[in-house]
Amino acid sequence: MGGVTSKVVRRLPKEKSSWTGSRTPSKPGAAPLGEAKFPLASDTKSRAIEDDGKDPQFMSKLNMLGPVRVDHHMQSTQPTDHAKAMYRSRMQSEVEATNSRATRNRLLASSLSDLFDTRKSVTTTAELESLAARYGIDVGRLQQLCRHFNTPNVDEHTIVRTTDENGEESVTMMARWVDPRL
Repeated sequence: MGGVTSKVVRRLPKEKSSWTGSRTPSKPGAAPLGEAKFPLASDTKSRAIEDDGKDPQFMSKLNMLGPVRVDHHMQSTQPTDHAKAMYRSRMQSEVEATNSRATRNRLLASSLSDLFDTRKSVTTTAELESLAARYGIDVGRLQQLCRHFNTPNVDEHTIVRTTDENGEESVTMMARWVDPRL
């Protein structure tokens, strides 16, 4: 900080240097000294062009590597298997969506939630079988899903209501897992 500027000022020389103007412009069309006048392009490859295109270090490295060994028994990798499976799955889903007849063991998320809620009130195995038939799902598949998934239920004893300083009320509660009484 202070009185000094942040950028250095560019200073140009006060006098001409001794080598200024030592080159004289050449005559237009004359070739510079030391260079022969060669054509810039050619229709055929000359010996000079062939020699220019060779790379001796590259050729020596290729000779060190030797010929290519191809393993014909090697299994090919298919990195697009995942993409193909995803594409097939989407196509199958679209076909099922356009199909007017419902597919067995396939439900929308909202229907599955309704099925889980209704299942909680079932008391007999016969009721469970009729419920599964109504939703178009196998009883075994329903039992398999219900081992891992359920809809939330509120435990009435854990409801806590709180009011903050702005007068807004918040309610917290604990969820519990409910299975039917079979």
